Amino acid sequence: MVAARIIVNGRETPLAPAAPHTTVLDFLRERGLTGTKEGCAEGECGACSVLVARPGVKKPTDWVAVNACLIPAAALDGQEIVTSEGLATAGEPGSRPVLHPVQEEMAVRGGSQCGYCTPGFVCSMAAEYYRPDRCAHQDPADGADAEHGPNGFDLHALSGNLCRCTGYRPIRDAAFAVGAPADGDPLAQRREQAPPAPVATAYTRGDSAFLRRSTLADTLRLLEERPGAVVVAGSTDWGVEVNIRSRRADCVVAVDRLPELRELRVASDHIEIGAALTLTEIERRLDGAVPLLAELFPQFASRLIRNSATLGGNLGTGSPIGDSPPVLLALDASVVLAGPDGEREVPLSGYFTGYRQSVRRPGELIRAVRVPLPLSPVTAFHKIAKRRFDDISSVAVAFALDIEDGIVRTARIGLGGVAATPVRARATEAALEGEPWAAQTVEAAAVVLRGEGTPMDDHRASSLYRSAMLGQSLLKLYARTTEAVSS
Repeated sequence: MVAARIIVNGRETPLAPAAPHTTVLDFLRERGLTGTKEGCAEGECGACSVLVARPGVKKPTDWVAVNACLIPAAALDGQEIVTSEGLATAGEPGSRPVLHPVQEEMAVRGGSQCGYCTPGFVCSMAAEYYRPDRCAHQDPADGADAEHGPNGFDLHALSGNLCRCTGYRPIRDAAFAVGAPADGDPLAQRREQAPPAPVATAYTRGDSAFLRRSTLADTLRLLEERPGAVVVAGSTDWGVEVNIRSRRADCVVAVDRLPELRELRVASDHIEIGAALTLTEIERRLDGAVPLLAELFPQFASRLIRNSATLGGNLGTGSPIGDSPPVLLALDASVVLAGPDGEREVPLSGYFTGYRQSVRRPGELIRAVRVPLPLSPVTAFHKIAKRRFDDISSVAVAFALDIEDGIVRTARIGLGGVAATPVRARATEAALEGEPWAAQTVEAAAVVLRGEGTPMDDHRASSLYRSAMLGQSLLKLYARTTEAVSS
């Protein structure tokens, strides 16, 4: 097996002697690439972002920005990354490097103040700069708004980056000023070739190991041999445990590149989504085909997190405040579990058994999520949090209703943040089904919805507030649907 190494700014860099828990951030800084900064160490500030070459949707390769503070360096064995230092190109001998267009715009428009966050902004901005389907509008007013520039730049690409000097206006100006990549741009040309293929990894230092197998079958055998191993995909949850709580594992098993967990298939009666596809990959591959998921994605953390996070990871942690479970519950989804004895399909409504507990057996992995077809036509996802983006929900509510001739035929409502597990609002569903979709019905059902779950008081919200928001969310949905009909 080839010694573990990462291609950093075009150069192969051995992983040794880093420990298996060493993050990409620390790995880079220990090698003098100090543009990558640590701000929060939990994926909320973006000061650490770097670019990774990943399988593309529109082209063979996409340049994807990720949080270097969360990902173990060993997880990028054999992969290719670019840091803020690698964006500039060499000038004439004896002269300074030529700034990348994103760096140039940030400089001339005053986008860098104290400078601490700037390299992270630059990397996130560069990922959007190289997005293959980004294109300028022929009419500058067409499609441009406060969050989308006339050059096609989506400002949500920077939602995971914080500027502590509150210098957002010049940063936005820089983002909206960049043009298209020039002919001969090496990173633009790199998109035309496939990214490095996943490699099997067995990186061991002392008593700790980071392991990656090439197939699902080999991974399941490994988990039988190492029953105490920590399974990671995007590492957006485990990375926080390592950084903030100093958690260490004797063995970490990576599943993010397993081909069997990275398929997306549309059948006549369901959509199957691989558990190791990132949320960004799912969003771009589905392209709005599941409206409720399309409504979820922009509210799920930040683009930096969505570029690494997976549905399998979000469900596997069993968190009662994860954003995807309420949506998947409303979609009546099921999970496909793969283990030593084969596969089994479990309705998500019966998957969670307690706080961070599930029916998943030792040695089993979530292989995929299945969403039945056809989809309900009336859907909505309401996330109540202290910030618009990049925040944890106080309450999350997802609706999927079938309304025919003014009567609610079926209702599925998923809730997060109001119990020890994500739950279905069964009593509210029963109060709606068979009744007219009218103000009197909705107001009565909203009272029932306020009583669902067992909300608690904590630093994010009080139990009374959470209950009130449940009822309000149903009233909001009704108001939206009646406005749509009247317009």
